[in-house]
Amino acid sequence: MKLVYRGVSYDYNPPQVAVEEGLVTGKFRGLDWRFHNLKKPLVLQPPVNLTYRGVAYNNRPTSTQEKSATATNVQEQARYRMLRKEKAVHNRSASMFLRTAHEVGLV
Repeated sequence: MKLVYRGVSYDYNPPQVAVEEGLVTGKFRGLDWRFHNLKKPLVLQPPVNLTYRGVAYNNRPTSTQEKSATATNVQEQARYRMLRKEKAVHNRSASMFLRTAHEVGLV
């Protein structure tokens, strides 16, 4: 495929991915769709230690501490999410009461 970017033309050949059609199908907005499964699994790039402006980072951090911390923090994250939801509901109801009080003329 011949493409041009900022006046420079180049050939682009998109990679061909071998897929097989899945069993799950459906219809969305009048169009048929079907899941496709890869015939070969993807090959992930090996982790590389990189540096940007003197700060070291990794393109794919692999740490057992992160995985275990994530697993143990699920309950804590759920608790914080519930508290944030309750706070949002409280703020919304307080705002509605204040708005109603202004309309009635109490404030």
